[in-house]
Amino acid sequence: MIIRKLKLKLNKTQEQQLDTWLWRLTGVYNWAIKKIENNAKNKIYFSKYDFQNLLAGHGKKIDIPSHAIQGVLIQAYTAWERCFKKMSRKPRLKGVRNKLNSIPFPDPIKPPEGNKISIPGMGKVRFHKQDIPEGAIKCGRIIKKPSGWYLCLWIDTVHTFPVKKTKDEVGIDPGFSTLLTLSNGEKIENPRELRKGAERLAQAQRAGDKKLVARLHERQANKRRDRNHKISRKIVENYKKIYYSKDNFSELARTHGKSVSEAGLGQLISTITYKGSACDREVIPVDSQFTTMTCSVCGSRTGPSDWDKLAVRQWNCACGAQHDRDINSARNVLLAGAGSALKATGKNRGN
Repeated sequence: MIIRKLKLKLNKTQEQQLDTWLWRLTGVYNWAIKKIENNAKNKIYFSKYDFQNLLAGHGKKIDIPSHAIQGVLIQAYTAWERCFKKMSRKPRLKGVRNKLNSIPFPDPIKPPEGNKISIPGMGKVRFHKQDIPEGAIKCGRIIKKPSGWYLCLWIDTVHTFPVKKTKDEVGIDPGFSTLLTLSNGEKIENPRELRKGAERLAQAQRAGDKKLVARLHERQANKRRDRNHKISRKIVENYKKIYYSKDNFSELARTHGKSVSEAGLGQLISTITYKGSACDREVIPVDSQFTTMTCSVCGSRTGPSDWDKLAVRQWNCACGAQHDRDINSARNVLLAGAGSALKATGKNRGN
């Protein structure tokens, strides 16, 4: 299953129709959130199937496709389900500061014809033409962004690309100043899109131009996503087994702020993971504990260890080895990952 995003070419009538749908579906979403909360107080619970059909027949009354209403009800149900399982916080009501910005279409959609695609309740809509992989379109979602309206399609197919026939392995150490450090000594620098666009963003914020601020944020996110796709593809193309240091990026972001959030390391690792699985590559997480302070030559823990020694980038081990902090960490990730893989293989063989 892959996702393709199409930018729509809407006329004013179609834009007004979608804005009206969003406004009415906001009421549906808020009603669903409050209903689940109030019913839970009285220990009344619904199955997902029963809840999505609570407003059956209301589509004609508010002039919205009934399946779009069902999709919003499922969205509210899933939000509370994650909250009850303590996977996320209590869902918030949608409003001016927390807008509903998407319209779900949970049913299959017909393949596009040329530069037009048929959307339930709207008919044929034009889009900026692009290549779409062959496969059944399982569902879709229209999203409103500062740069325009987009249609996301979930296509039942597998995205693969040609990869190098190799048995090479690599260890990866994610970082802040250096985005990724590989065990072979290669370093991928952090382009710092957020800091480069900070001055222009500050000007727009001081001017009170909310639309421009949102557009600049979207542009930075697009740049970050684009370079993450390019970096992940390059790594997956060249290595058979990929080991990466498993860090808690959310916790690190609370400590180091912008340095972590602008790097988008969580997104980059997840991109490497799904591309690796699609191309028959092994992507294996490795515990990051002691990888920085351990010498990759002799195995002794003589390197910098505390937060106050984070500025130490070069250090010498008692065995005489000279280390770059990040490269040494990446090599330890490779050694630990390869060792874990060998142990797992031995267990499977009954050794």
